[in-house]
Amino acid sequence: MEFFIFAIIAYILGSIPSALIVGKVGYNVDIREHGSGNLGATNTFRILGKKAGIIVTLADILKGTAAVLIPILFDADIHPLLIGLFAVIGHTYPVFAKFKGGKAVATSGGIILGIYPLLFLIMVGTFLLTLYLTKYVSLSSMITGVITVFTSLFFRDVILVIVITALTVFVFYRHRENIKRIYKGTEPKIKWM
Repeated sequence: MEFFIFAIIAYILGSIPSALIVGKVGYNVDIREHGSGNLGATNTFRILGKKAGIIVTLADILKGTAAVLIPILFDADIHPLLIGLFAVIGHTYPVFAKFKGGKAVATSGGIILGIYPLLFLIMVGTFLLTLYLTKYVSLSSMITGVITVFTSLFFRDVILVIVITALTVFVFYRHRENIKRIYKGTEPKIKWM
């Protein structure tokens, strides 16, 4: 019962559509009607600019972090990352935005931040370096996932490795259209780095 309750709370936290809220409240723009139509940080950066993009990124990360802190605060005998997964599902398929959300990257990072801050910093460093070299947000997200799978092995936490692997596969799945565009050479590159 405890797991079920925590999972629902995590899903609801994840379902908070940060990009939609920031767009409508701060800019009177429905982000779903512009760019890729995606409720994530990348589309927010592209449509609303750096300030909005940073706010959405931080909010999406913190949703994941808050979710994994729930079982810790209640001293529950549940691995926090298992609860965190429901925040990622909520972010990707949010009940508050017709089940059409982001691509799971920032919130996935957030659940890692809540448990393994060092691993999160490695993820951020990997992402930024890859982004600097390739200029592709989508490709950087996927490469970061793969490198994080291997890095997680050093933390000697079987659940961590399983969760990271599952999230990486899911991130690849969510970026399947991006993969096609990268292959065709039509994927947009960032211009600010």
